[in-house]
Amino acid sequence: MADFHQSNTVSTLHRLGGNRLNTMESELTRFSRHTGMGLILPALITEFERPAMKRICNDLKSANYFSRIVVAIGRATREQVNEASRFFEGFRSPVSILWIEDPKVQDIFKKLDENGMPARVDGKGRTCWLSMGYLLAEGQSDIIALHDCDIVNYSREMPASLCYPLAHPNMDFDFCKGYYARVSDRLHGRVTRLFLAPLLQAARELAPSSSFLSFLSEFRYPLAGEFAMKSSLAGSVRLPTDWGLEVGILSEAFKHSGPSRVCQADIADNYEHKHQEVSHNDPSKGLRRMTIDITKALLRCMEGQGAKLARTDVQTLDFLYRRFATHKMKQYEADALMNGLTFDYHDESQAIESFSRSLTEAACAISDGQAEASVLASWDQVNARIPDLSNELLDCAIPMTQPVRTFLPNWIQRNGKKSTATTLAERTA
Repeated sequence: MADFHQSNTVSTLHRLGGNRLNTMESELTRFSRHTGMGLILPALITEFERPAMKRICNDLKSANYFSRIVVAIGRATREQVNEASRFFEGFRSPVSILWIEDPKVQDIFKKLDENGMPARVDGKGRTCWLSMGYLLAEGQSDIIALHDCDIVNYSREMPASLCYPLAHPNMDFDFCKGYYARVSDRLHGRVTRLFLAPLLQAARELAPSSSFLSFLSEFRYPLAGEFAMKSSLAGSVRLPTDWGLEVGILSEAFKHSGPSRVCQADIADNYEHKHQEVSHNDPSKGLRRMTIDITKALLRCMEGQGAKLARTDVQTLDFLYRRFATHKMKQYEADALMNGLTFDYHDESQAIESFSRSLTEAACAISDGQAEASVLASWDQVNARIPDLSNELLDCAIPMTQPVRTFLPNWIQRNGKKSTATTLAERTA
């Protein structure tokens, strides 16, 4: 059973025993009569070769409260996408598929570039952003949730736990971040445990009055790829295209909603997905690349929140990081021993050394102005500058045989027009 500890301003929603899935889904189905909920599944084509995707699809097939599920597939041919679409046959919620390499999607990226809002950098951030734009253009989703597609121990409780705090009429949140433990015979989540957590401690030493850093420090798993947000927030956020996505999203939630309208929900007893190598000697891949991107995103977000670090602070930041990371490592060693888990002190120490090099490299690049920002414009900005782009994005969806769900009369009445989603259903019927 989980504890019931609450942080200072970000509400923590625990799993306090019992199977809540059936009750939550029943209530979410009732809420969906008034509140549309969309789900984004970003996936590389290689995900469809792994057991995790099959489990996700088999379990998610029965969920009936989503107004739309968007599956964004990248690094694939059209034939591969057609084959992958079979995974989503028989879903009770309607499914749309976006193919990132589709010439029509590439034309959208080109048009954005021509209008001074570049979206050239491929990555999870761009895929999520494109899918959010699709759901916003469709107009059915008051809430937009997202989770990864490599979750080995997936359960429908994950998206339900993300949507529930935003859909419930007695809760007043704009953003929900998932959290969980990551453990097998050993502790996982090295980038969170040994990099971001001590880095935030170090940064707070240099900027003790930063409310933004205090906000980030309240999250139990700030790098979790699972989150949900109100569509009003989704239209306003600017997202990094790279591994800085999660830090960037939290920064935008802090900026546009504030800590009191943000929560974190325990969405799983344990979370298992594919693991990446540290890549000690190659900063272009693995956890080295991830920690570089995260550092750049964090420092840019700090600057945007009024806590810019000078070039002379880089050495101090790295010194403090190493000190706090070493202390964290000893804490986790004790935790592992208490629970009979394997703990490789040498491996953890080597990871800290590599992460320290990532921190210094990224911080120097930021302070010297040599790191190009890869941040996407918000959809509010895009729609203001290129009003027709949303319709072009809707036309990119690959038609599927799927249930026609004419959305709810009260939604149509509230918006004063026929929903775009109904039109899409008519197109694919």
